[in-house]
Amino acid sequence: MRDKRTSGWGPDFGIFWTAQTLSVLGDSFALIALPLLVLEATGSIARMGLLTAVGGAAAVLAGVFAGALVDRVDRRRLLITCDLVRMALYGLIPLVWLAGPRIWLLYTVLPLCEAVGMVFSVAYVTAVRALVGTERITAANGRLNATAAAAGVAGPVCAGFVAAVTGSAAAVAADAASFGVSALCLGFLRFAPATRSGLPAADDTGSAGSTGSTSSTGSTGSTGSTAFTGLWRDLLAGAHFLRRHPVLRAVTALLAVFSFLELGLNDMLIYHLKHDLGQSDGTVGTVLAVGTLGSIAGALPAARMRHGLGFGPTWIGAVAVCGCAMAGIGWALDVPEVAFLTALFLGSAGLAGTCSMSLRQQVTPEHLLGRVTSAFWTIHYAAAPVGAAVVTSAAQHHGTAAVGAVAGACTLGVALLALLTPVRTRHPESATEAA
Repeated sequence: MRDKRTSGWGPDFGIFWTAQTLSVLGDSFALIALPLLVLEATGSIARMGLLTAVGGAAAVLAGVFAGALVDRVDRRRLLITCDLVRMALYGLIPLVWLAGPRIWLLYTVLPLCEAVGMVFSVAYVTAVRALVGTERITAANGRLNATAAAAGVAGPVCAGFVAAVTGSAAAVAADAASFGVSALCLGFLRFAPATRSGLPAADDTGSAGSTGSTSSTGSTGSTGSTAFTGLWRDLLAGAHFLRRHPVLRAVTALLAVFSFLELGLNDMLIYHLKHDLGQSDGTVGTVLAVGTLGSIAGALPAARMRHGLGFGPTWIGAVAVCGCAMAGIGWALDVPEVAFLTALFLGSAGLAGTCSMSLRQQVTPEHLLGRVTSAFWTIHYAAAPVGAAVVTSAAQHHGTAAVGAVAGACTLGVALLALLTPVRTRHPESATEAA
């Protein structure tokens, strides 16, 4: 079974690849449509940022439990369920919008979808290694991220056109449909038996036997206490692994600062184009589409760059470029310049993200991968919702140029700080044994 999945890409990886590309193609509609729905109804970037913050907070909360869930259940079924739930939730928006704008619905649906999306993302990360093996993870992630970005090129353009012609709510309907197609594709996917549900009977998660014994006593309080203790151990297992691995520990802390600064960038970019430069919805879609070309340019060579330069130089350099691009976006006075800087930012962020995700997949034991992924995203993303609210509110009061410059300078500081940590290591895979 293993040689089929690791010696070549194989049909299962192809199905997985197709499903994710289709999902991203539709999801890129929501990337534009939801902020536009808020902006059209309220005219406020602060309200856009608040929606982003609420969705981000829901993702953080879900991330606390996502890893324990992913490590316990059938991952294929979990992926399909997440897709179907998001299809139903996003499908509500265009239906309700037929009667007129209902901003409250966005503040209900988006947090739920973000929470389910977090569970899906954790399961997605664990699925990649199951399909291709550890030796091809970086290349596989590069291909997945590049084709996702390619789908994102067409998505924003189409979303901007649909929003301009039929309204932003119709673009959300396309997003809902994409999740249905993704779920259908995943229905044909098969994982190796070792990647299916179940945790070890006793290692870092507690004794399964003792839990069963407690349940047989009929004591509800005792059972609840044991279940809570087991869950708490599950949640801490991933965090403990990150803490013991020097590179992952530093990357997690540095990304916590980066995420605080970055989450509100999409809202700030849309606001800059619409409010500061007076551009149309179609132009917003085109700029984001051009920006995603940068994601392709950053994702495809990730494996070669990491092999040639090493993890540390590649990751640190990418974050530094992100800072420069972020600082310049608010000062850009013409659309081509904004599009170029957006592409530069997304490409560099994609390169750094591919490298860090691949390292985490390579060095984490299979039975811990879901919980480590969950802990990593929860910790580094925890402050991001607050950051989105702060950055967008500051942009409304002080302008996108000043706020972008400060955020970019702070991002450059993250890259400089990384030089003083084990992140600078060229081949951190050797730290696996120490972890």
